[in-house]
Amino acid sequence: MTDKPATQHLSQSGLLRALSALDTALGAVEKWIITVCILGMALLMSTHVVSNLVFQTGIPGTYEVTEMLIVIITFVGVSYAARHARHISMSAIYEQLSGRVRKGLLIIICLGSAALMFYFAYQSVGYVTTLHDRGRTSSSLHIPLWMVYTALPVGFSLAGVQYVLTAVRNMISGDIYRNFREKEGFAETPVEE
Repeated sequence: MTDKPATQHLSQSGLLRALSALDTALGAVEKWIITVCILGMALLMSTHVVSNLVFQTGIPGTYEVTEMLIVIITFVGVSYAARHARHISMSAIYEQLSGRVRKGLLIIICLGSAALMFYFAYQSVGYVTTLHDRGRTSSSLHIPLWMVYTALPVGFSLAGVQYVLTAVRNMISGDIYRNFREKEGFAETPVEE
């Protein structure tokens, strides 16, 4: 005879390991993109300021590239915020609930948020395709704008995956998780310093 709970536990732990590996890989990609963009923007702006002071002329296209990097940081940052449960939440009703009802509502919220993120990703693919088809480029450097705005569907898709990971984690775990790795918990007494 097979022991059903033991088999179920092994399959859940295997699923959690696979999802954890996916979460780790996506987290590394997000961190890399955000880090490169922030460092690139800081280096570019600093060089522009020094160039302006020393040579009385800045680096052409600095502001344009900076705006593009901000777009990338913003939309990849959506996924980063979802990964760390640092997104805006309307939790007045949710915080009044407890137990299975609270967990159920969290799963519904995560799946609804995931659906919304995937819908936004789908719509933004249409926008990026339109930019590509029209041949839109930036004004001074003539960088194809579709390349920059590819950050929209990528960021929305990554955020959708994060919400799905959180929903799945809550479906197969006994505890309530705010994100894939972090259990929900609040301090009993606020600490003031």
